[in-house]
Amino acid sequence: MQIADSLQLAAAWFRVLDANQQTRVERDIAVQQVQAGAIIERKGDPALVWIGVLAGLVRVSVGNSDGKVASLTGVPAGGWIGEGSLLKREVRKYDVVALRDSVVARLPAATFDWLLDNSIPFNRYLLHQLNERVAQFIGKAEYDRLLDPDARVARCLAELFNPLLYPGMGMRLAITQEEVGYLARVSRQRVNQALRKLEDAGLLTVEYGAVRVRDLDGLKRYGSDVLRDAEVM
Repeated sequence: MQIADSLQLAAAWFRVLDANQQTRVERDIAVQQVQAGAIIERKGDPALVWIGVLAGLVRVSVGNSDGKVASLTGVPAGGWIGEGSLLKREVRKYDVVALRDSVVARLPAATFDWLLDNSIPFNRYLLHQLNERVAQFIGKAEYDRLLDPDARVARCLAELFNPLLYPGMGMRLAITQEEVGYLARVSRQRVNQALRKLEDAGLLTVEYGAVRVRDLDGLKRYGSDVLRDAEVM
């Protein structure tokens, strides 16, 4: 598949550019296949590119010298990350790691800045993305502290089906229980229990190596009664 075709499928922002802008992006962007477990970007390195996931699944995480790792979010195909570091011209504050074999795109900072200077639709896209990302992380900070494992798995999956951050991916995601566990920070065995519970509630269907969402709003609300009780207290 040509780069332009891949971008049309997995980059909503590419579709809002004019022909000249698309031509420059095609010329400047680099596409790479990465194996599961590969580090795509390291914490502390200069932010020199905007990162897109054209296929596969990656994890954004932080860790310490003791080897403890905390997942911040997962990014499926269609997701683009790292614009904040580029806008602030700072080093990466997180690692980006492939959870499975993936295809990753890197748009150079110079091209990213040029699009900011020359495309109003691109700026509008970024504003919506940044706003949605802030809401996502605020919600994650809340449910990581207050929700039980079942609800954390539900909210983690709902994040991966966010139509604003990952448009066009449909309601089925190829993801293993182990990968869900990495992102929700619960054991694989506990993920299995949570998925069965969510399936019994009619919110999703568990398939071999995949999850099909039946009720996205239900996943987003799952466990909200606990949050309301916490607010009352």
